Amino acid sequence: MKIEGFELAERMKFYKVPGISITFIDQGQISEGVNEGSIEKGCEKNVKEDTLFNACSISKFLTGMLVMKITELGKINLDEDINKKLVSWHLPENKFTKLKAVTLRNLLCHQSGIKDTVNSFTELNSNYSAPSMIKLLEGESHYNAYPINVTYEPGSEFHYSDAGYCIIQQIIEDVLKEPFPQVMDKFIFRPLNMENSKYVSSSSSICKENFSCGHSKHGDVVEGKYTIYPYSAASGLWSTSKDIAKLVQELMNALKGESITGISSMVAKELITPQGGKEWSGLSVFLDKVGNELEITSLGWGVGYQSMMVAFPYLNKGAVIMTNADLGVHQLDGIIGEIYQAWINS
Repeated sequence: MKIEGFELAERMKFYKVPGISITFIDQGQISEGVNEGSIEKGCEKNVKEDTLFNACSISKFLTGMLVMKITELGKINLDEDINKKLVSWHLPENKFTKLKAVTLRNLLCHQSGIKDTVNSFTELNSNYSAPSMIKLLEGESHYNAYPINVTYEPGSEFHYSDAGYCIIQQIIEDVLKEPFPQVMDKFIFRPLNMENSKYVSSSSSICKENFSCGHSKHGDVVEGKYTIYPYSAASGLWSTSKDIAKLVQELMNALKGESITGISSMVAKELITPQGGKEWSGLSVFLDKVGNELEITSLGWGVGYQSMMVAFPYLNKGAVIMTNADLGVHQLDGIIGEIYQAWINS
């Protein structure tokens, strides 16, 4: 479905957004997609259905779904002390962890007691290689200068944390004894036919034919063209709006007991249940109410890119919007917000 009365090309020009990709879900089915503009300012290569955008923190939604799948297999438990599963690295014990152990549930909903340090988890620097998770968690990399520690009682406060998702990545790798991207490919990408999704940790993995370049709020190409975040579980995903819509569709199907990946309705409901007494915090997604209907969202925002996943899981309705521009304002205050408002009111 296209949004009736919404002049997308005109709004893209107004906001200096070179390229955009939108996929809608209607009645539980992936419907018509919208792909407009170019992969790079001044370039003749148009955005297509298979054009990859930097999904940034929408990566966390995929990680959440993968955790649900591995939970279903009985390999991990949402409420177990994470140090019981970690092998390659352990979260240091202190007065806070003695009061309450950190769990996967805490990590997924950003209530683990861990705060990211200032200027950590930045984009890949060409002068430094991608860090190993161990070096990163130990504070021995350019991307995180201090060891990861619990600094407040787990479950007591919300602090958005990339470090928490790096720990989740390490847990998955330690438990399944495979690199995180391979685990995601096996349990999520292949079963759902997400063939245009991949994790990128170096510039050599970029295919210039179908990767969109990042742009500033002024419409200029960012330095290096492609911003890379070498933290797969937290922000390393490159994908298409259609592929991410397939994951949203899978969540909707799981809630109805019709999962392709084998996630049960009970486990799927955990993902969209308020956590820690915070009505807006789910497991890897954020929750809201529009009227009486539950709305879930996941936002991606990095250097040169902004995106949004939004869904009403019990109405079987959703949208994924991806752009190759960072407007410098919250998604809802720019073109993504305009599209969202036009869609929700259509």
